[in-house]
Amino acid sequence: MKENYNRTLQACFVGYVVQAIVNNFVPLLFLTFQGTYGISLEKITLLVTFNFGLQLIIDLVSIGFVDRIGYRASMILAHLLAALGLILLTILPEVMSDPFVGLFLAVLVYAAGGGLLEVLVSPVVEACPTDNKEKAMSLLHSFYCWGHVGVVLVSTLFFTVFGISNWKILAVIWAIVPLCNAAVFTRVPMASLLEEGEKGMSMKELFSMKIFWVLMLMMLCAGASEQAVSQWASALAEKGFGFSKTVGDLAGPLSFAALMGCSRAFYGKFGDKINLERFMQWSAALCIVSYLMIAFIPIPALGFLGCALCGLSVGIMWPGTFSMASAAMKRGGTALFALLALAGDLGCSSGPTYVGMISSRFHDNLKTGIFAALVFPVLLIVGVEMISKLRKKA
Repeated sequence: MKENYNRTLQACFVGYVVQAIVNNFVPLLFLTFQGTYGISLEKITLLVTFNFGLQLIIDLVSIGFVDRIGYRASMILAHLLAALGLILLTILPEVMSDPFVGLFLAVLVYAAGGGLLEVLVSPVVEACPTDNKEKAMSLLHSFYCWGHVGVVLVSTLFFTVFGISNWKILAVIWAIVPLCNAAVFTRVPMASLLEEGEKGMSMKELFSMKIFWVLMLMMLCAGASEQAVSQWASALAEKGFGFSKTVGDLAGPLSFAALMGCSRAFYGKFGDKINLERFMQWSAALCIVSYLMIAFIPIPALGFLGCALCGLSVGIMWPGTFSMASAAMKRGGTALFALLALAGDLGCSSGPTYVGMISSRFHDNLKTGIFAALVFPVLLIVGVEMISKLRKKA
């Protein structure tokens, strides 16, 4: 691969760090917003719903305009929106009569950027002339994990040293990352996802193919398998395993994200020597084992280990499904990547909700909810087997 495309890949890696910033920085400030602006926690947590809800909408509507304005312009726009949203976070709550409305508008702006990044970054990497696209895709997605870990650790260190009252300074510092990366995307080369003269599939074409629906199911299960434990990791560590709130807030989500990043980095390094389909199935099997450890082992340390192992097991699911889709549907184009992102986000939303609903039916027993989530990795194993058979048949 030419050296200049290495710069494109590096910019894409930073693009996923930007998405990690917009998804994980504001939740660290929920209690601060409550105390500073007098907003109820119920309203504040709606910000997360707004964030991911708008990203779902962006996944869908991006199909109509990304190809028209081009990937470069779309990528620059996504980074600028992410930066602007973070900056507005420090301004709008102070100047508007209702601080919550100010927070809401700022979140909508950076959520639009985050949603666009989710649609754009993977196909830009897929289009780069890499020797092993599965390796590049897995390594790419590991940077979201490292970004998540970095946002939590750097923010916690900043708040410890300078005080959480100076969070606005940190928000502006984080905004510098997407601003700089937007400038990089004005210069790096961008390869086309399709061959010259080739046209991407329409949504109607995609919907008519059985393999597309299997891939959509796999993406939904990938997102649900990941977030079913990730979103409840802190509560599990505190209520299920008896750790302190500080340990629960930090160690639970961070160990999950770190091991998920390790899994993706491992495949990014050695993927050319590993069969992707078998690796995904074995990873889903490990996910099942981790769920069973969480649900049934009464020893807190081993239950906590189950949470960490879950992060290791789900790492390949999302990028692996993207890679399988690219290989199986060469002309999928923007529509394929956008719809897969939509399915993944639906899984990220529905997985934790499903766990919460089942848990509430069993006296708020989170372990029972995690056990019920076994359906997601099981379906993923089935989906990989179906894709293999459909590709052989084709």
